[in-house]
Amino acid sequence: MLAAVVTGPGAAPVAESFPEPPVAEGRETVTLVAAGLHPIVRQLASGEHYGSTDGWPSVPGVDAVARTADGSLVYTVFTAHPYGTLAERLAVPMTFPLPDGTDPLQAAAALNPGMASWLPLREAARRGPLGTVLVVGATGVAGSLAVQNALALGAEHVVAVGRDAAALDHVVAGGRGAVTAVPLSSLHDDDVRALTGALAEHRPDLVLDFVWGAPAEAVLDALTRSGLDEDDHRTEYVEIGQTAGPRASVPAALLRSSALTLRGSGAGSGSVQDILAEIPVYLQRLADGVVRVDVEAYPLDRVAEAWGATPRGRRVVVTGPAYDG
Repeated sequence: MLAAVVTGPGAAPVAESFPEPPVAEGRETVTLVAAGLHPIVRQLASGEHYGSTDGWPSVPGVDAVARTADGSLVYTVFTAHPYGTLAERLAVPMTFPLPDGTDPLQAAAALNPGMASWLPLREAARRGPLGTVLVVGATGVAGSLAVQNALALGAEHVVAVGRDAAALDHVVAGGRGAVTAVPLSSLHDDDVRALTGALAEHRPDLVLDFVWGAPAEAVLDALTRSGLDEDDHRTEYVEIGQTAGPRASVPAALLRSSALTLRGSGAGSGSVQDILAEIPVYLQRLADGVVRVDVEAYPLDRVAEAWGATPRGRRVVVTGPAYDG
């Protein structure tokens, strides 16, 4: 079968023949419709992600929309190494039917990055009203979906922080709700003052951070309080991505002066069953058009070109033989 094949750490995939995936007990063969080139796909393939499994050659890809033997469209995950989802055929242990009206490219592009914020937002919403949500890295695909997710789940206000002012304007327009845009193109005084002022006016109940590194340090500094009075405003800070760096220093005064909790959200930090339970819920949101992402599609035989594409604000997807768009 044709597949995207990575031959070593750091190598870009090439479209070439690869053995058919074995169909073990409990798995079924499905045919690729579309798979997203999410950041985690690149990180796993390069060996840089904490979940990377050494061993090449291998096929990258973590999730996909596929077509079953009876012609049904499904979303699927959990291929077995060295097989990923960027291949004509996949052997998978579970599938989730796509609701009627779902655009398969939207499902392939948005499910993975959208769930990154959907899970902590749903968890917070079960505890009570969301209040103000701060999204750090709002101009990326996952960040822009986080803004949409927060508003869809009833957030009173969203503060969107990102480097590109024009892209932030697009996020604000797409959010269709109360969104304050805060450009953080640099960590110079003017940007930091604007950030501090925005967070003083809209103190966040939940922070979703997709970048970490120096921008996270600026946000943590802006959240640090002065005075010895009791903090009656609780803030949960959720670290999700690290596009700006793998480390960030946390002010000791912030932890001592504020009712702030800091945690991570990612594969390994949560219940697999909880994640699986939310997939059909989020697929329905996509089918209803409540959330969406801009998509750039390439056929599987052009996967090397797709791998090198870095369109701002759009998610690259690779289409397979079952795609009929």
